[in-house]
Amino acid sequence: MPGIGPKTAQRLALHILKRPDAEVQALAQALIEAKQRVGLCQVCFHLSAEPVCEICRNPNRDNTIICVVADSRDVIAIEKTREYRGKYHVLGGVISPMEGIGPEQLYIQALVRRVSQQQIKEVIIAISPSVEGETTTLYVGQLLKPFTKVTRIAFGLPMGGDLELADEVTLARALEGRRELE
Repeated sequence: MPGIGPKTAQRLALHILKRPDAEVQALAQALIEAKQRVGLCQVCFHLSAEPVCEICRNPNRDNTIICVVADSRDVIAIEKTREYRGKYHVLGGVISPMEGIGPEQLYIQALVRRVSQQQIKEVIIAISPSVEGETTTLYVGQLLKPFTKVTRIAFGLPMGGDLELADEVTLARALEGRRELE
């Protein structure tokens, strides 16, 4: 599984083998039920056990701002900040010709329809700055510019990071994304 190395996998396997059969069956059943019940929101394509996710149903969220992300992990990360109060659109990945993923395999056309048919003031693109992420950001940005303001999140140095250890691209982005002290 992603993010689990061999040592952790071994510890998990040994732990499960030590548990009573009833606990292991309950875990297996919970995984099966989660897989069967969780799908994609019909509006934003975030993971949801309902046809429309909790964020899209929330009347207190700003309907005029959409944050575009690659996948649901990004929604979860942004939500943890408790700073963003708009809606989301999950693309389902990034454009990656090397992996055979083109714009057609992503939820880009659904985003264009959504933005063109609603009163959207701003689309914030929050996609990681890889080669594929940059390609996706530029592609999506060009498609949406005729309909609304398109911005992207700033990139830079993490808290506690050392300037001398940062690569040139990160430092350049940090300089580009600078803002006036308040």
